[in-house]
Amino acid sequence: MAAETSADQIVDADNSTVVISWCIAIAGAMFALFTAYRFFSWMVNESEGDSTMRKIAEHVREGARAYLDRQFKVVTVFFAIVCALLAFMAFGLKTQSHWVPFAFLTGGFFSALAGWFGMRTATLASARTAHAAKESLNSGLQVAFRSGAVMGLVVVGLGLLDITLWFGVLHWVVKMPLAEITVTMLCFGMGASSQALFARVGGGIFTKAADVGADLVGKVEAGIPEDDPRNPATIADNVGDNVGDVAGMGADLYESYCGSILASGALGVAAYHGYPKMQMMCLLLPMCLAAVGIFLSVTGIFMVRTEEGASQKNLLKALAKGIDTSAFGVIVASLALVWIMLVIPSQSSGIPADSPLLVGNKLFGVFGAIVCGLVSGWLIGKWTEYSTSDEFRPTRFIADQSSTGPATVIIAGIAEGFYSVWVPIVVIGVAIILAFGLCTGFDFANSAIFAMGLYGVAIAAVGMLSTLGVTLATDAYGPIADNAGGNAEMSGQEPYVRQRTDALDSLGNTTAATGKGFAIASAALTALALFAAYVTFTGIKGINIFDARVLAALFIGGMIPVVFSALAMSAVGRAAMDMVNEVRRQFREIPGIMEGTGKPEYGKCVAISTSAALREMMLPGAITIIVPILVGFIMGAEALGGYMAGVTVSGVLWAIFQSNAGGAWDNAKKSFEKGVDIDGQTYYKGSEPHKAAVTGDTVGDPFKDTSGPSMNILIKLTCLVGLTIAPLLSSGAESTHAVAINLNSTQAINDTEIDARAQLGEQDRTPPEEIEE
Repeated sequence: MAAETSADQIVDADNSTVVISWCIAIAGAMFALFTAYRFFSWMVNESEGDSTMRKIAEHVREGARAYLDRQFKVVTVFFAIVCALLAFMAFGLKTQSHWVPFAFLTGGFFSALAGWFGMRTATLASARTAHAAKESLNSGLQVAFRSGAVMGLVVVGLGLLDITLWFGVLHWVVKMPLAEITVTMLCFGMGASSQALFARVGGGIFTKAADVGADLVGKVEAGIPEDDPRNPATIADNVGDNVGDVAGMGADLYESYCGSILASGALGVAAYHGYPKMQMMCLLLPMCLAAVGIFLSVTGIFMVRTEEGASQKNLLKALAKGIDTSAFGVIVASLALVWIMLVIPSQSSGIPADSPLLVGNKLFGVFGAIVCGLVSGWLIGKWTEYSTSDEFRPTRFIADQSSTGPATVIIAGIAEGFYSVWVPIVVIGVAIILAFGLCTGFDFANSAIFAMGLYGVAIAAVGMLSTLGVTLATDAYGPIADNAGGNAEMSGQEPYVRQRTDALDSLGNTTAATGKGFAIASAALTALALFAAYVTFTGIKGINIFDARVLAALFIGGMIPVVFSALAMSAVGRAAMDMVNEVRRQFREIPGIMEGTGKPEYGKCVAISTSAALREMMLPGAITIIVPILVGFIMGAEALGGYMAGVTVSGVLWAIFQSNAGGAWDNAKKSFEKGVDIDGQTYYKGSEPHKAAVTGDTVGDPFKDTSGPSMNILIKLTCLVGLTIAPLLSSGAESTHAVAINLNSTQAINDTEIDARAQLGEQDRTPPEEIEE
């Protein structure tokens, strides 16, 4: 029988600190949306250029709208089915809160809304960026970057708004216990994750089917430039940049952003069971940190500007200035937040002075964990830039290998991709140990503060994502600049315009690769936080890899990302084959295309990519959702934990390898636009080495834009599915760490934990009436 709602679960709504903290979070969300609206209005008022530029941009917008409309129809059916199942669990089986189905729907809705706004902005901005590039390089950069900032700010604004509104309703209106609030809100993360699955996988298949088809026939066979209007697949290629790299990336990071905030709040409530003031502060701290990050991200966005004729290195410095300024500001602000929201309240929270939760100023360890998250994200971004930019050795090495043909280009790219894995993994590993250790005083054996260590890992993920507003702006900027270059090429602009858009596009390739590295790192930390929440919620004593079921599930989990990648790759291959055949048919049957007098049938190529994306994303999506459910019910909660660990570790490795290898291949190909010196001779576009590099880029396209980024969704959605079915697996489970939380009950503490507290002198930590029989 569940205990009655009491003081350690609900803090009085009149508590001024709680109200102020909640208002700060709401203010941050609204400020993000307001600033996004101002940037959008400013962009729309910029000139879209001549009639040809406007017509080309409209073709891209129509294709993007057509794809999203069809995708949303499929997603609506999926959400209806899952919502019905969740409603059955909530109202029929009574294993979920009655609010869970509604939370699931809002998570998916706001994620889709953020993607829709971002893609609408991107498709409106491409022609305006190309036209602004006529004036100056800085003008083109401002239009493209501030349009990308709309995506970044809409993602963080809607995400934080959804979280804070749900908290306000559940806490002050429904008056739900804090533990149940955190679990209910976590389930809306599954809605966001499900939407991200369709956006990321479907968008990746769409964009690379078009890109590979356009490159193979247009560049290699017909010998025409990229984005040439004579290529029937060029409009589909430009549409794909938006549905994959704008809507897909936005949904991916929306999921990470919300998941990290929600998981850290849940773990903070578990860590301070029995101390309501500290529970509430640990729950609100991630929201306030996210809000402060929004204010500082906007500051960073306004600092991005460059000079005419800037090199790619100087352009990168311009973007880095905005990101670094925001990150430094968050470090300073987070110290103040930890002091105000954790250190000061702990002095009047009733926690004994000799409690392991306070000894050694462990609360300042939360600040250290936030810094670990920020620094690790920055380091991984810099390493990704090194691994993929043509300013550095790995990409230049791949370009050099092109002199001996496509085979050596592919071998070099694979090798550099594998090599690029080690630094991010070491950085993530060190960040996890430091974040956990700083919050526990490196007392890893003390189970009484185990949940506090997990809170440190989760808050590190929040710290990494706190500047997402400006970080995502640099990523969404990439496809806008790419489309601007395509628009300039197809509309026949002066060479100097294309030269400027090429400089912006080259920068966009690097920022896109850096953004993918950041997305992978944030997905890894978010997945670990969700995994920690799963262990806490199910109350399992641990995951013993010598248990045959756990070991088998661990191997199955490690296998899933490999199979998922294979399915995504083969989907791109099949769709690209259809695209190649269609482009060849048009070149063969429509007279005058190569002479520029015949008009290609762009719509047919868009239709091929759309149908392929919607058809091919079904099986990977089904595997992501169904397999963890089967493992959990057939093999048990501990085995499912092993499966989740296997998916996370394997998925992160494959994601880094594929994204970096693909990014390096892409920039090796683009380096021929300014000339590549090989053995004393300079080679340019159209040369044999360039054709070899194009082949490498074509192989790398599905690596970096389809299967690689899809790993992020796979690992996070796997953990969220586990969390959703946790109450069905945790029956009878005992908690030896802090608490076993069920979706429709209050916290329960077993005799083992009471004995441990007695040995620590904390018998009075939990009132007797709060212990569930």
